[in-house]
Amino acid sequence: MIKLSQRLLTMEESATLAMSRKSRELKAAGKDIISLSLGEPDFHTPQFIKDAAIEAMNNNFTTYTPVPGYDDLREAIVHKFKRDNGLNYTKDQIVVSTGAKQSIANVVLSLIDQGDEVIIPAPYWVSYLEIVKLSEGTPVIIHADISTDFKITAEQLENAITDKTRMMIFSTPCNPTGSVYSKDELRALADVIHKHKNLVVISDEIYEHINFAVGHESLAQFPEIFDQVVTINGVSKAWAMTGWRLGYIGACKEIADACTKIQGQFTSGTSSITQKASIAALKAEPEVLKEMIAAFKGRRELVLNALKKIPGVKINVPDGAFYVFPDISYYFGKKYADFHIKSAEDLCMFLLSEAMVAVVTGEAFGDPNCIRISYAASNEILETAMERIRLALDKLQ
Repeated sequence: MIKLSQRLLTMEESATLAMSRKSRELKAAGKDIISLSLGEPDFHTPQFIKDAAIEAMNNNFTTYTPVPGYDDLREAIVHKFKRDNGLNYTKDQIVVSTGAKQSIANVVLSLIDQGDEVIIPAPYWVSYLEIVKLSEGTPVIIHADISTDFKITAEQLENAITDKTRMMIFSTPCNPTGSVYSKDELRALADVIHKHKNLVVISDEIYEHINFAVGHESLAQFPEIFDQVVTINGVSKAWAMTGWRLGYIGACKEIADACTKIQGQFTSGTSSITQKASIAALKAEPEVLKEMIAAFKGRRELVLNALKKIPGVKINVPDGAFYVFPDISYYFGKKYADFHIKSAEDLCMFLLSEAMVAVVTGEAFGDPNCIRISYAASNEILETAMERIRLALDKLQ
């Protein structure tokens, strides 16, 4: 019998990927499953980006790439950070990776030792916790709920910091809640961070452009904490390039060099074709994304309006990303046929079986009272899915 590592045995499978796998299996068995479980835009990659990839292949950009990325791509990222975020990075502060997930893992593995504490506001993206565990760090969870739009306060952050605290990881706009931190809210967090010079903050801004509020604000904009912040971004969400696999960081040179060293022993450089295509995406003005963002905003309204018609469901209005994160604890203790709903996980399995709609339990994101619904699907699919959910929940007594 093969002995698996303790590292693997303590790691949870990604709940979003697990539900996606279950959905595919049921579809393959002939079930009419609607999956609202994955965070993947249903739009196609824009043609001008695909054209740049074809041109790169025709020009024989098909060999190994520098570990931190092509120089012209890193220069394009420098320009993007300046244009969109007002952040002044230099090329040697940029590291390109195979997705934002690897970017985050590189930073955590570069900085965290056994026993180091990493603050993670909940709800959180599922992989934050597992990456910290993989690094043998100690996750410290700060809980926020629907009453505060799932955002933590500066006071909560201050109270969570100890002499073992080394890092915080958070996202804005947030996956899974869609919450967006305002400039004033980030300013308050920055004041706390500035007092703790050994604290590094990973600011995951991959959903930056899918934003329905007054606009995106980057944590690194505050000069006094600029070198304490690692800004994470990529092309997957806004540019509908999930399969291309490209993320990147902006960080102080010491952290950037550390991530390059880590990555050099794992994957080396990102795909040459993806890098050349991403240059076209990053050089394009965000105005190009207007129609897609408007479509997502309309879908958000569709889903929120449908949820308002379901008794007991608590909702807030998320200002970004493409998720809603309703509190469904009203249904705990209810039952139908052989289903006894004791948790959000039970409710998700009930909806998969009874409504044939796949959503993800909030337990995976650090909030056991909620579920995550992705509205990265057409209006027609969303209308059908939400009606199925309503009819299924109506059966629970």
